[in-house]
Amino acid sequence: MSYAFTRSLGFFSALKKVILSTKKTNSSLSLPVAASAMDGNSSCALVLCGKSSAENETAKTLKNSGALKLTDNTELSILLHSESEKPIKEDAFGVDSFMNSLSTNRFGRFLLWSPRLPSTHDVVSQNFCELPIGAVCVADVQYKGRGRSKNAWESPKGCLLFSFTLQMEDGRVVPLIQYVVSLAVTEAIKDVCDKNGLPYVDVKIKWPNDLYLNGLKVGGILCTSTFKSKQFNVSAGIGLNVDNEKPTTCLNTFLRELSVTTYQFRREDILASFFDKFEKFYELFINQGFQSLEELYYKTWLHSGQRVIVQEKNEDQVVENVVTIQGLTSSGYLLAIGDDNQMCELHPDGNSFDFFKGLVRRKLD
Repeated sequence: MSYAFTRSLGFFSALKKVILSTKKTNSSLSLPVAASAMDGNSSCALVLCGKSSAENETAKTLKNSGALKLTDNTELSILLHSESEKPIKEDAFGVDSFMNSLSTNRFGRFLLWSPRLPSTHDVVSQNFCELPIGAVCVADVQYKGRGRSKNAWESPKGCLLFSFTLQMEDGRVVPLIQYVVSLAVTEAIKDVCDKNGLPYVDVKIKWPNDLYLNGLKVGGILCTSTFKSKQFNVSAGIGLNVDNEKPTTCLNTFLRELSVTTYQFRREDILASFFDKFEKFYELFINQGFQSLEELYYKTWLHSGQRVIVQEKNEDQVVENVVTIQGLTSSGYLLAIGDDNQMCELHPDGNSFDFFKGLVRRKLD
Protein backbone atom coordinates (compact mmCIF):
# COMPACT_ATOMS: atom_id res chain seq x y z
CA MET A 1 0.00 0.00 0.00
CA SER A 2 1.36 3.41 -0.87
CA TYR A 3 1.15 6.17 1.69
CA ALA A 4 2.28 9.75 1.94
CA PHE A 5 3.20 12.24 4.59
CA THR A 6 4.30 15.83 4.20
CA ARG A 7 7.62 16.76 5.77
CA SER A 8 9.33 20.12 5.89
CA LEU A 9 13.05 19.64 5.44
CA GLY A 10 14.31 19.25 8.99
CA PHE A 11 14.85 22.51 10.81
CA PHE A 12 13.68 24.61 7.87
CA SER A 13 9.97 24.45 8.72
CA ALA A 14 10.12 28.00 10.07
CA LEU A 15 10.81 29.31 6.59
CA LYS A 16 7.41 29.17 4.99
CA LYS A 17 8.06 30.65 1.59
CA VAL A 18 10.94 31.08 -0.82
CA ILE A 19 9.80 34.58 -1.71
CA LEU A 20 9.17 35.93 1.74
CA SER A 21 9.41 39.41 3.21
CA THR A 22 8.62 40.86 6.61
CA LYS A 23 8.94 44.31 8.03
CA LYS A 24 12.09 43.16 9.84
CA THR A 25 13.92 41.83 6.80
CA ASN A 26 15.65 43.37 3.80
CA SER A 27 13.89 41.50 1.04
CA SER A 28 13.79 42.86 -2.46
CA LEU A 29 11.64 39.99 -3.62
CA SER A 30 8.23 40.49 -2.14
CA LEU A 31 5.65 43.04 -1.18
CA PRO A 32 2.81 42.41 1.31
CA VAL A 33 -0.73 42.49 0.03
CA ALA A 34 -4.01 42.02 1.82
CA ALA A 35 -5.34 38.53 1.26
CA SER A 36 -8.80 39.89 0.51
CA ALA A 37 -7.39 41.94 -2.34
CA MET A 38 -6.58 38.77 -4.21
CA ASP A 39 -9.82 36.91 -3.59
CA GLY A 40 -11.22 37.97 -6.95
CA ASN A 41 -8.24 36.60 -8.87
CA SER A 42 -9.65 33.15 -9.57
CA SER A 43 -8.24 32.43 -13.03
CA CYS A 44 -4.74 31.50 -14.21
CA ALA A 45 -3.21 30.20 -17.42
CA LEU A 46 -0.38 27.69 -17.77
CA VAL A 47 1.62 27.27 -20.96
CA LEU A 48 3.28 23.85 -21.37
CA CYS A 49 6.41 23.25 -23.41
CA GLY A 50 8.96 20.46 -23.81
CA LYS A 51 12.54 20.42 -25.04
CA SER A 52 12.02 17.30 -27.17
CA SER A 53 9.15 15.89 -29.21
CA ALA A 54 8.55 13.26 -26.51
CA GLU A 55 8.25 15.94 -23.85
CA ASN A 56 5.89 17.93 -26.05
CA GLU A 57 3.75 14.80 -26.35
CA THR A 58 3.65 14.70 -22.55
CA ALA A 59 2.45 18.30 -22.64
CA LYS A 60 -0.37 17.38 -25.02
CA THR A 61 -1.38 14.44 -22.82
CA LEU A 62 -1.49 16.65 -19.72
CA LYS A 63 -3.55 19.26 -21.48
CA ASN A 64 -6.07 16.73 -22.80
CA SER A 65 -6.37 14.90 -19.48
CA GLY A 66 -7.15 18.00 -17.45
CA ALA A 67 -5.13 16.48 -14.63
CA LEU A 68 -3.35 19.67 -13.52
CA LYS A 69 -5.12 21.45 -10.68
CA LEU A 70 -4.75 24.44 -8.38
CA THR A 71 -6.21 24.74 -4.92
CA ASP A 72 -8.59 27.41 -3.64
CA ASN A 73 -10.93 26.88 -6.59
CA THR A 74 -8.60 28.77 -8.90
CA GLU A 75 -9.65 28.18 -12.49
CA LEU A 76 -6.74 26.89 -14.59
CA SER A 77 -6.47 27.17 -18.36
CA ILE A 78 -3.89 24.95 -20.06
CA LEU A 79 -2.24 25.92 -23.35
CA LEU A 80 0.52 24.37 -25.39
CA HIS A 81 3.38 26.71 -26.24
CA SER A 82 2.84 25.96 -29.92
CA GLU A 83 -0.74 27.24 -29.54
CA SER A 84 -0.01 30.34 -27.47
CA GLU A 85 -0.28 33.78 -28.95
CA LYS A 86 2.91 35.26 -30.39
CA PRO A 87 4.52 37.60 -29.82
CA ILE A 88 3.97 37.47 -26.07
CA LYS A 89 4.54 40.63 -24.02
CA GLU A 90 8.10 41.89 -24.24
CA ASP A 91 8.77 41.49 -20.51
CA ALA A 92 7.32 37.95 -20.35
CA PHE A 93 9.55 34.96 -19.73
CA GLY A 94 11.07 33.85 -23.05
CA VAL A 95 10.15 30.18 -23.36
CA ASP A 96 11.96 29.69 -26.68
CA SER A 97 15.07 31.51 -25.46
CA PHE A 98 15.22 29.33 -22.36
CA MET A 99 14.72 26.07 -24.25
CA ASN A 100 17.36 27.01 -26.84
CA SER A 101 19.89 27.72 -24.07
CA LEU A 102 19.12 24.57 -22.06
CA SER A 103 21.59 21.67 -22.40
CA THR A 104 20.53 19.26 -19.65
CA ASN A 105 19.55 15.62 -19.90
CA ARG A 106 16.76 15.73 -17.33
CA PHE A 107 16.15 18.91 -15.36
CA GLY A 108 14.24 21.84 -16.82
CA ARG A 109 13.27 20.06 -20.04
CA PHE A 110 9.55 20.18 -19.28
CA LEU A 111 8.34 23.73 -18.63
CA LEU A 112 5.14 25.16 -17.22
CA TRP A 113 5.04 28.94 -17.60
CA SER A 114 2.44 31.44 -16.47
CA PRO A 115 2.36 35.23 -16.54
CA ARG A 116 0.68 35.14 -13.15
CA LEU A 117 0.24 32.41 -10.53
CA PRO A 118 -0.61 32.12 -6.86
CA SER A 119 2.60 30.13 -6.26
CA THR A 120 4.94 28.12 -8.50
CA HIS A 121 5.74 25.92 -5.53
CA ASP A 122 2.09 25.01 -5.07
CA VAL A 123 1.80 24.10 -8.75
CA VAL A 124 4.64 21.56 -8.67
CA SER A 125 3.96 20.18 -5.19
CA GLN A 126 0.22 19.72 -5.71
CA ASN A 127 0.69 18.17 -9.16
CA PHE A 128 3.90 16.28 -8.44
CA CYS A 129 2.70 12.88 -9.52
CA GLU A 130 1.34 14.21 -12.81
CA LEU A 131 4.58 15.91 -13.85
CA PRO A 132 7.83 14.44 -15.19
CA ILE A 133 10.72 14.48 -12.72
CA GLY A 134 12.75 17.60 -13.39
CA ALA A 135 9.75 19.62 -14.57
CA VAL A 136 9.93 23.35 -13.80
CA CYS A 137 7.19 25.91 -13.26
CA VAL A 138 8.02 29.58 -13.92
CA ALA A 139 5.85 32.63 -13.23
CA ASP A 140 6.36 36.28 -14.13
CA VAL A 141 4.32 37.37 -11.11
CA GLN A 142 3.45 35.42 -7.97
CA TYR A 143 0.59 36.85 -5.94
CA LYS A 144 -0.15 34.38 -3.17
CA GLY A 145 3.10 33.36 -1.58
CA ARG A 146 2.74 31.76 1.83
CA GLY A 147 3.89 34.10 4.57
CA ARG A 148 3.87 34.05 8.34
CA SER A 149 0.64 34.69 10.24
CA LYS A 150 -1.38 33.79 7.12
CA ASN A 151 -0.08 36.83 5.24
CA ALA A 152 -0.22 36.85 1.45
CA TRP A 153 2.81 38.10 -0.46
CA GLU A 154 3.20 39.42 -3.95
CA SER A 155 6.38 38.90 -5.96
CA PRO A 156 6.34 41.53 -8.71
CA LYS A 157 7.86 41.53 -12.18
CA GLY A 158 11.62 41.42 -12.42
CA CYS A 159 12.04 38.36 -10.21
CA LEU A 160 13.02 34.90 -11.45
CA LEU A 161 10.38 32.75 -9.75
CA PHE A 162 10.49 29.02 -10.32
CA SER A 163 9.96 25.63 -8.70
CA PHE A 164 10.97 22.19 -9.94
CA THR A 165 10.64 18.53 -9.04
CA LEU A 166 13.12 15.83 -8.11
CA GLN A 167 13.01 12.44 -6.43
CA MET A 168 15.33 11.05 -3.76
CA GLU A 169 15.60 7.72 -1.94
CA ASP A 170 17.84 8.46 1.05
CA GLY A 171 15.94 10.54 3.58
CA ARG A 172 19.11 11.27 5.54
CA VAL A 173 20.42 13.57 2.80
CA VAL A 174 17.13 15.16 1.74
CA PRO A 175 17.68 18.16 4.10
CA LEU A 176 20.98 18.89 2.31
CA ILE A 177 19.42 19.33 -1.13
CA GLN A 178 18.68 23.00 -0.53
CA TYR A 179 22.43 23.61 -0.16
CA VAL A 180 22.97 22.05 -3.59
CA VAL A 181 20.22 24.26 -5.01
CA SER A 182 21.70 27.39 -3.39
CA LEU A 183 25.14 26.60 -4.76
CA ALA A 184 23.77 26.01 -8.26
CA VAL A 185 22.13 29.46 -8.22
CA THR A 186 25.31 31.28 -7.23
CA GLU A 187 27.41 29.34 -9.75
CA ALA A 188 24.86 29.94 -12.50
CA ILE A 189 25.18 33.70 -12.03
CA LYS A 190 28.96 33.41 -12.27
CA ASP A 191 28.58 31.27 -15.39
CA VAL A 192 26.42 33.92 -17.09
CA CYS A 193 29.05 36.53 -16.16
CA ASP A 194 31.78 34.35 -17.70
CA LYS A 195 29.89 33.80 -20.93
CA ASN A 196 29.31 37.53 -21.39
CA GLY A 197 32.73 38.79 -20.31
CA LEU A 198 31.38 40.45 -17.17
CA PRO A 199 32.97 40.94 -13.76
CA TYR A 200 31.59 38.48 -11.22
CA VAL A 201 28.40 39.40 -9.46
CA ASP A 202 29.32 37.57 -6.28
CA VAL A 203 26.08 36.36 -4.72
CA LYS A 204 26.66 34.71 -1.33
CA ILE A 205 24.72 32.08 0.62
CA LYS A 206 23.38 32.95 4.05
CA TRP A 207 22.68 29.71 5.91
CA PRO A 208 20.44 27.95 5.58
CA ASN A 209 18.71 29.17 2.44
CA ASP A 210 18.99 32.88 1.65
CA LEU A 211 20.96 34.57 -1.13
CA TYR A 212 22.73 37.86 -0.45
CA LEU A 213 24.45 40.45 -2.62
CA ASN A 214 26.48 43.28 -1.16
CA GLY A 215 24.87 42.73 2.24
CA LEU A 216 21.29 42.71 0.96
CA LYS A 217 18.94 39.81 0.37
CA VAL A 218 18.26 39.10 -3.31
CA GLY A 219 16.90 35.56 -3.18
CA GLY A 220 15.79 32.54 -1.24
CA ILE A 221 15.22 28.80 -1.43
CA LEU A 222 12.35 26.63 -0.22
CA CYS A 223 12.46 22.82 -0.37
CA THR A 224 9.63 20.59 0.83
CA SER A 225 9.11 16.86 0.46
CA THR A 226 6.51 14.12 0.69
CA PHE A 227 7.27 10.42 1.13
CA LYS A 228 5.40 8.05 -1.13
CA SER A 229 6.12 4.55 -2.45
CA LYS A 230 9.60 4.50 -0.85
CA GLN A 231 10.62 7.77 -2.53
CA PHE A 232 10.95 11.33 -1.33
CA ASN A 233 9.17 13.63 -3.76
CA VAL A 234 10.98 16.95 -3.40
CA SER A 235 9.66 20.30 -4.61
CA ALA A 236 12.38 22.95 -4.77
CA GLY A 237 11.41 26.60 -5.10
CA ILE A 238 13.71 29.52 -5.87
CA GLY A 239 13.21 33.26 -6.01
CA LEU A 240 15.89 35.60 -7.33
CA ASN A 241 15.57 39.35 -7.82
CA VAL A 242 17.04 39.94 -11.26
CA ASP A 243 15.62 43.26 -12.36
CA ASN A 244 13.54 44.92 -9.63
CA GLU A 245 15.64 47.28 -7.55
CA LYS A 246 12.92 48.07 -4.98
CA PRO A 247 12.98 48.04 -2.01
CA THR A 248 16.69 47.14 -1.76
CA THR A 249 18.65 45.92 -4.79
CA CYS A 250 18.76 43.42 -7.65
CA LEU A 251 21.36 41.77 -9.89
CA ASN A 252 21.07 44.31 -12.69
CA THR A 253 21.35 47.32 -10.39
CA PHE A 254 24.54 45.89 -8.94
CA LEU A 255 25.86 45.10 -12.43
CA ARG A 256 25.28 48.68 -13.60
CA GLU A 257 27.26 49.94 -10.62
CA LEU A 258 30.04 47.43 -11.26
CA SER A 259 30.54 47.82 -15.00
CA VAL A 260 29.95 50.18 -17.91
CA THR A 261 28.49 47.34 -19.98
CA THR A 262 24.98 47.65 -21.33
CA TYR A 263 24.39 43.92 -20.73
CA GLN A 264 21.48 43.05 -18.46
CA PHE A 265 20.90 39.71 -16.77
CA ARG A 266 18.00 37.82 -18.31
CA ARG A 267 15.91 35.34 -16.36
CA GLU A 268 16.02 32.80 -19.20
CA ASP A 269 19.85 32.75 -19.24
CA ILE A 270 20.12 32.35 -15.48
CA LEU A 271 17.53 29.57 -15.37
CA ALA A 272 19.16 27.59 -18.19
CA SER A 273 22.56 27.95 -16.53
CA PHE A 274 21.07 27.00 -13.15
CA PHE A 275 19.79 23.66 -14.44
CA ASP A 276 23.11 22.96 -16.14
CA LYS A 277 24.93 23.54 -12.84
CA PHE A 278 22.33 21.78 -10.72
CA GLU A 279 22.31 18.65 -12.85
CA LYS A 280 26.09 18.30 -12.47
CA PHE A 281 26.08 19.11 -8.76
CA TYR A 282 23.15 16.78 -8.10
CA GLU A 283 24.95 13.85 -9.73
CA LEU A 284 28.01 14.51 -7.57
CA PHE A 285 25.82 14.88 -4.48
CA ILE A 286 23.97 11.61 -5.03
CA ASN A 287 27.05 9.57 -6.01
CA GLN A 288 29.71 11.06 -3.72
CA GLY A 289 27.82 12.90 -1.01
CA PHE A 290 27.79 16.58 -0.09
CA GLN A 291 31.49 16.36 0.77
CA SER A 292 32.22 16.59 -2.96
CA LEU A 293 30.67 20.09 -2.97
CA GLU A 294 31.71 21.33 0.46
CA GLU A 295 34.84 23.22 -0.59
CA LEU A 296 32.94 25.24 -3.20
CA TYR A 297 30.01 25.74 -0.82
CA TYR A 298 32.24 27.14 1.92
CA LYS A 299 33.81 29.57 -0.57
CA THR A 300 30.31 30.82 -1.34
CA TRP A 301 28.66 31.08 2.07
CA LEU A 302 29.06 33.92 4.57
CA HIS A 303 29.83 32.06 7.76
CA SER A 304 33.30 30.48 7.93
CA GLY A 305 34.93 31.78 11.10
CA GLN A 306 31.82 33.74 12.10
CA ARG A 307 31.36 34.09 15.85
CA VAL A 308 27.78 33.78 17.08
CA ILE A 309 25.99 33.77 20.41
CA VAL A 310 24.18 30.57 21.35
CA GLN A 311 21.93 29.75 24.25
CA GLU A 312 22.01 26.83 26.65
CA LYS A 313 19.70 25.97 29.52
CA ASN A 314 21.48 25.44 32.81
CA GLU A 315 18.85 24.38 35.32
CA ASP A 316 16.44 27.35 35.42
CA GLN A 317 18.81 29.80 33.76
CA VAL A 318 19.62 30.48 30.12
CA VAL A 319 23.36 30.84 29.58
CA GLU A 320 24.77 32.56 26.51
CA ASN A 321 28.04 31.37 24.98
CA VAL A 322 30.10 32.55 22.02
CA VAL A 323 31.13 29.92 19.46
CA THR A 324 32.92 30.02 16.11
CA ILE A 325 31.32 28.42 13.04
CA GLN A 326 33.51 25.80 11.36
CA GLY A 327 31.20 24.36 8.70
CA LEU A 328 28.27 21.96 8.45
CA THR A 329 27.58 18.67 10.19
CA SER A 330 26.61 15.59 8.18
CA SER A 331 22.94 16.32 8.96
CA GLY A 332 23.13 19.89 7.68
CA TYR A 333 23.29 21.83 10.93
CA LEU A 334 26.05 24.30 11.75
CA LEU A 335 29.27 22.85 13.15
CA ALA A 336 30.96 25.18 15.63
CA ILE A 337 33.66 25.22 18.29
CA GLY A 338 33.41 26.96 21.63
CA ASP A 339 36.08 28.90 23.44
CA ASP A 340 36.50 25.75 25.55
CA ASN A 341 37.46 23.83 22.33
CA GLN A 342 34.26 21.77 22.61
CA MET A 343 32.77 20.95 19.20
CA CYS A 344 29.05 21.48 18.98
CA GLU A 345 26.12 21.41 16.59
CA LEU A 346 23.93 24.52 16.33
CA HIS A 347 20.16 24.24 15.99
CA PRO A 348 17.63 27.07 15.57
CA ASP A 349 15.24 27.36 18.50
CA GLY A 350 12.29 27.58 16.11
CA ASN A 351 11.07 30.88 17.51
CA SER A 352 13.13 33.41 15.58
CA PHE A 353 12.75 34.38 11.92
CA ASP A 354 16.48 35.09 11.78
CA PHE A 355 18.15 31.71 12.35
CA PHE A 356 21.22 33.39 13.83
CA LYS A 357 19.20 35.06 16.59
CA GLY A 358 17.90 31.82 18.03
CA LEU A 359 20.68 29.22 17.92
CA VAL A 360 20.81 26.44 20.50
CA ARG A 361 24.01 24.46 21.13
CA ARG A 362 24.23 20.67 21.32
CA LYS A 363 27.62 19.34 22.33
CA LEU A 364 29.17 16.64 20.16
CA ASP A 365 30.92 13.65 21.67
